[in-house]
Amino acid sequence: MSTIDAIIVAVSIGIVVVVGLLAARKQDKSAKGYFLASGRMPWWIIGSAFVSTSVSSEQIVGTVGMAYQHGMGIANAEWFSLPAYTLVILLFIPIYFRTQVTTVPDLLQRRFGPLCADVYSWVMMVAYVFVFMVPVLYGGTLAFKELTGWPFQAVLWATVVLVGLYTVKGGLASVMWTDAAQCLMLVGGGVLLFFFALNELPGGIAEGWSAMVDANPQRFHLYLPPDDPYAPFLGLLLATVGLGLFYQATNQVMIQRVLGARSRWDGMMGIIFAGFINFLRPLVTCFLGFIVYHWVHELNHHEPFGAKEIDKVFPFALQQFGPSGLRGIILAGFLAAVMSTISALANSTATILSLDVYKKVLRPDADDREVVKAGKMASIFALFIAGAAAPAVQYMGGIFQYFQTGVAFLSVPFISVILLGILWPRANYQGGLFGTVGGVAIAGSAMGIHLYLVNVEGKSIYWVYSAFVAQVIIVIGIILVSLRYPPPDREKIAPFIWRPSILREIQVSEGRPWYQRVTLWFGIYAAIWFTIYITWW
Repeated sequence: MSTIDAIIVAVSIGIVVVVGLLAARKQDKSAKGYFLASGRMPWWIIGSAFVSTSVSSEQIVGTVGMAYQHGMGIANAEWFSLPAYTLVILLFIPIYFRTQVTTVPDLLQRRFGPLCADVYSWVMMVAYVFVFMVPVLYGGTLAFKELTGWPFQAVLWATVVLVGLYTVKGGLASVMWTDAAQCLMLVGGGVLLFFFALNELPGGIAEGWSAMVDANPQRFHLYLPPDDPYAPFLGLLLATVGLGLFYQATNQVMIQRVLGARSRWDGMMGIIFAGFINFLRPLVTCFLGFIVYHWVHELNHHEPFGAKEIDKVFPFALQQFGPSGLRGIILAGFLAAVMSTISALANSTATILSLDVYKKVLRPDADDREVVKAGKMASIFALFIAGAAAPAVQYMGGIFQYFQTGVAFLSVPFISVILLGILWPRANYQGGLFGTVGGVAIAGSAMGIHLYLVNVEGKSIYWVYSAFVAQVIIVIGIILVSLRYPPPDREKIAPFIWRPSILREIQVSEGRPWYQRVTLWFGIYAAIWFTIYITWW
């Protein structure tokens, strides 16, 4: 990095920390204030936080390399959000606000029973540290080290300390305000780099994209056949009711942003705003890989990257196309993406441990001060453990395989239970117990079989297919077990059951003027989404 790059990185990260600390000063000290931002978050903060939390180091580095190797189908990871977002808006947000749940375990306990909630709490607390946080921290540190030459351990622990400064002190309010700042840095810097890189192609910005499409039209299709090993469109459809829906709707890290909304309208509009931001996300990630591919394979300006070298595509693009100054902005945005995800994971780990373990199990009589203190200690502990474990990822088959496989199979038991709990009144405690306890065992076995077939037998099986098979088995099991035992009390579970009348409630949009209607902005978002998929199908 040049001196100006280093200054930009330092100033940008300093601004993020200051924003987080200022947000902490304005937040009340109650448990609701610390863990749910006192229900005061506006829609634009929620949407920005939703995006910045879901984009991190392994995604930026991984998708740029995968897009270089496999083309536009990889952009589905960024664009294919409409189905899951629709279900979040229509199914989950109305029920979350109607029931006033504080966490996903709170929902499970009140709909099914305490043991179902406990399984989610313990599994997710471990997963947030070892499945989510560790690879993000490792991937971000490794890429930043390669881009700057700074020592791995120094970058690793500096990131942990910086995140801890505002996350531990301010709770969700600090995390979400810094997420908004980090989203601006990430998207703004990434879009700038894309256009700088595109300008380097013959014809510049005006003709560079057309030149890439004309040279390799087969690479510019969002639809890929079911046997594609990396991004089959069928896999996306199946993931909509599995991994995709879990991640957006019942993953505490993501949905906690919505639970902190000042109104149901803000929660819904926040998701729609995230959808609009998602239209720009491929410019930050995937499309950069197309430019490098054209630069290498059509213009012959560099040796081709091999299958095991695709994670070097992003650093190459930054070094090749990013002028001094812009490199600093991109690096700041990259580090911001890592910090936003890590801070969200640490905060959600603390939320579950404090509200669903410490307060309900260990110390039911604890006051708010004790609960918040327990949350702060949990954040510190989670950050320290993740930092200590992060270097081990290099021995576990790579970032993408480690992260995707773990999350895919982790998600199916819990989304199966919650989805049936919302849509099927007959689902009872015994069925929910089978789905959580038995579902975790089924998903774990399915993951083991999948890894054996892929890594030992050499089979080419897309991981979503294996996870979906596990989900079907779990859903069938929940239904059969629920039918075996008496139905739940209809009056007790009524607030948790989705009804068509919710659609009429959304149309009213709480008496707001027409230009603030959820249906209007969702319609515009959906129209743009369908236009993109029709154009690039």
